[in-house]
This record gives sequence, C-alpha cells and structure tokens, in this order.
Amino acid sequence: MARIDHLLASDEALIAQCDVDRYRASGPGGQHRNKTDSGVRLRHKATGVKAIGEDSRSQHENKLHAVRRLRSAIALEVREPVAIVGYVPSARLAGFVAAGTAPQGAKTRHTGEYWASIAELLDLLVANALEIGTTAQLLGLTTGAMSKQLLHDEQVARVVNDLRRSKQMRPLR
Repeated sequence: MARIDHLLASDEALIAQCDVDRYRASGPGGQHRNKTDSGVRLRHKATGVKAIGEDSRSQHENKLHAVRRLRSAIALEVREPVAIVGYVPSARLAGFVAAGTAPQGAKTRHTGEYWASIAELLDLLVANALEIGTTAQLLGLTTGAMSKQLLHDEQVARVVNDLRRSKQMRPLR
C-alpha cells in the first residue's frame, strides 16, 4: 500500500493499520485522569511512524487526536522518490497549489487530502534539492507563492527549514 493510500484512508482504516496501545496519561485533568487508560499511542505498521493522543480524559477523543497526528506525521516524515524528467503534478497537487493558502483553515488541515497534497509537495521539493525556485517553476508558481505555501502551516515550515538547515541552506522566512 502506497503512502498516499494511508493518508487518504478513513480514520478507522488508518487505525486498523496500526498497533494501538492504551495507557494511563499523566498530568492534570481531574480526579479521573490517572484512573483510566485514556492515553492512546499509535504505531503505523507500514511506516513505523508513531503518534500519541493524551489531550483529553476521553480515550475516544485521544484516539481521534492520535490519528490526526499520525496522518500529519506520515506526510511530513515519509518521503517517496519523484522523477523530475517529464514531471507533471497530480491533479490533487495542482489543485492544492492553484488554490493558494486562503482555503487552508484549521478544518482543512485535518483532512487526508490536505496531508496527501503536502506529502507530494515535500517529495517534489526534496527531489529538487530543496530549491524553492526550481520546485515553484515545475508547479507554475512564483518563488514567493511557493514560499508562502510552505510557510503557511507551522509543522510544514518546521520540516522544510530543518531539511534546508541539514543541507547548510538558509531557512525560509
């Protein structure tokens, strides 16, 4: 199963692909917090990516938080190779970059479509040696629009800048 299939899977299907651990979460949360196994840890079997949810006293809510974090972690951490010669962006990525950052609100960032688009964008950026201009040109964007797209989400910006620092490149601002 390809990474894209994991990202687009329903929450239930993605959880089914994981080892699920329940544990007693620590910290504040009332008298019942430390009496129940409300914390949830997911380990995605195919990629090895892990995520936890321990924000709530509810195991159900924590499972939802964990699966959202897992989806974003897979998109941000797991790279797939991209052939640059003759590259044509997928319809998903083309639509994503064409829409710009305006429709990327908090609810959008919880969707598999969003994270699948981000994963494709990061794959292309990595294939282009983290060069913003080259990547932007392949997508028909200006370098400013490309930078704005990458910096719009705090998690994505952190990953891109960490990658750029590891190659002794200046971080995006």
